[in-house]
Amino acid sequence: MPAQASHHVIAIDGPAASGKSSVARELARRLNFVYVNSGAMYRAVTWTVLEHGIDPTDKNEIAKFINGSRLDGKFVDGEFHLLINDIDLTRHLHEDRVNAEVSQVSTVPDVRKLLVQRMRDYANQHDLVIEGRDIGSVVFPETPYKFYIDASPEVRAQRRAAQGHRDEIAQRDRADSSRAASPLIVPKDAEVIDTSNMSIDAVVDEIVKRLRATNLTI
Repeated sequence: MPAQASHHVIAIDGPAASGKSSVARELARRLNFVYVNSGAMYRAVTWTVLEHGIDPTDKNEIAKFINGSRLDGKFVDGEFHLLINDIDLTRHLHEDRVNAEVSQVSTVPDVRKLLVQRMRDYANQHDLVIEGRDIGSVVFPETPYKFYIDASPEVRAQRRAAQGHRDEIAQRDRADSSRAASPLIVPKDAEVIDTSNMSIDAVVDEIVKRLRATNLTI
């Protein structure tokens, strides 16, 4: 069990297109916390793996590559950007090839181990709002501030299409929920919020209201 982070961590989990990224980013802005998108970190690794011609199903080669790479980071307007071998890959993160393979690359144990450790290191330096699929269940199970952001499959599919992404929601859900390494689940003690009929501001308002009912001073 990981040690408790020395700064506040608000964990935002949920499936693809649930609205968790927009919610987490706005929540971090309101609270003046650092925003960390864990999915962007896995996407950065995925793009780099593909760019180097590595088979995304070859876990041994991916592990060898990532263990030999330099992972750093920088903060841009309160948001963390992962650098791999000194390159900021933000503009590549939603390419179709990354959408197609990120769930596969994310199952590689060495990738998860390295990125999880990076996230825990950041929590010893900053107050974080961090979103993903296993933040409250695996990365920061000890944080008392856990939220699971969801929406109906139909609404999520519409949102994904509106964003111009062509990955299939049901397929992503199956891959994320059935993977052996840190599957998508509702974390223990997480507060579930259905965003199907809520605006981003309304969801953030609700989270802030619930946080104020805890011992977190905001």
